[in-house]
Amino acid sequence: MLGKADATPMIAVKDLDRARKFYEDTLGLETKDEWGEGLTMESGDTTINVYRSQFAGTNKATALTFQVDDAEEEVSELKKKGVFFEHYDLPGLQSRGDLYVGEGGFKTAWFKDPDGNILSLIEE
Repeated sequence: MLGKADATPMIAVKDLDRARKFYEDTLGLETKDEWGEGLTMESGDTTINVYRSQFAGTNKATALTFQVDDAEEEVSELKKKGVFFEHYDLPGLQSRGDLYVGEGGFKTAWFKDPDGNILSLIEE
């Protein structure tokens, strides 16, 4: 069954050039392949497909989460690159500025790409 198959996140964007700049220059992902209306990018051992779609940014939930070693450092570095962080009122999470701390001590933060896709980072 599918539990043994690799899975690839698909991120819809309106402007592929703008998305490439954000994902490469701001987030530090590497483009591995270009195909028709999309890009295959890598983040760690994960392959991510970024593709052009008229439905870009319509998902109101988190589309992609990055597992990080130091959430505070990542938030600080992304803010230096002009990334704005989202603020939510969620049960079980305590806000510490742009960073949220949950039960058990995990840390998380949310931000959007240029098309409004919600991305997050988490330190467990």
